[in-house]
Amino acid sequence: MRTALLQLSVTDDPQANLPVTLSLVREAAAKGAGFVLTPEVSNCLSSDRAHQNAVLRHEEDDPTLAALRDEANRLGIWLLIGSLALLTRDADGRFANRSFLIRPDGGIAARYDKIHMFDVNVSESEQYRESAGYRPGEEAVIADTPFGRIGLTICYDLRFPHLYRRLAKADATILTVPAAFNDTTGAAHWEPLLRARAIECGAYVLAPAQTGTHAAHSGRPRRTYGHSLVVSPWGEVLADGGTETGITYVDLDPGAVSRARHRVPSLTHDRDFGGV
Repeated sequence: MRTALLQLSVTDDPQANLPVTLSLVREAAAKGAGFVLTPEVSNCLSSDRAHQNAVLRHEEDDPTLAALRDEANRLGIWLLIGSLALLTRDADGRFANRSFLIRPDGGIAARYDKIHMFDVNVSESEQYRESAGYRPGEEAVIADTPFGRIGLTICYDLRFPHLYRRLAKADATILTVPAAFNDTTGAAHWEPLLRARAIECGAYVLAPAQTGTHAAHSGRPRRTYGHSLVVSPWGEVLADGGTETGITYVDLDPGAVSRARHRVPSLTHDRDFGGV
């Protein structure tokens, strides 16, 4: 399956971001991609909760989701919308960070809400509290496609290997990790973590990323690491998107998963143990 990872540098304006994303989706399809993936928060990257409340929409009213579903249908492609920031009806007013797998007929094959929230202290001057604005999901999600069984995750989930092992033991052959990875932690941890998840699970890891400095009308502009990566089930980096916006292509070989899992069948070697 010809696969395309879009690397974006979205702003906090969903209306301005959408035409850029649509243009890249169309370019990827025109070059033969049957599976296209966008990064985390493809509609809006913002640290200002008031601004988010003003520009975000509920799932059923979100113009980015509607336009990308229509485009997948028009182009006849599978499309992973890495995630969208969406309004919810939760009493505390927190948003959802939700990934969508779209079928070639434009239908929604799967939804996944990011489970693990990025609540970290990168430095004395750089702290993040994702859980203040977003509510965490509670369910792992797998979806079947003609080219593999896909396990959906998002960004900070990458640091929790038990989630990926559960997906792999449920026979996920492709693990998606759309991200808006912090540039500091990305430089230190992004590639080794993605390779580790691929090796542990004997699965393809597809990680489309946000990149650069993200323009914002209000609040502090964010910086993200880029380097959209495709990692093979044996742990090889097959493609690296660098730091510029654009498209990274790779051809997936479904047989690579079975070969890796046959060579090192660690998914069948779990043992219960005592102690700590």
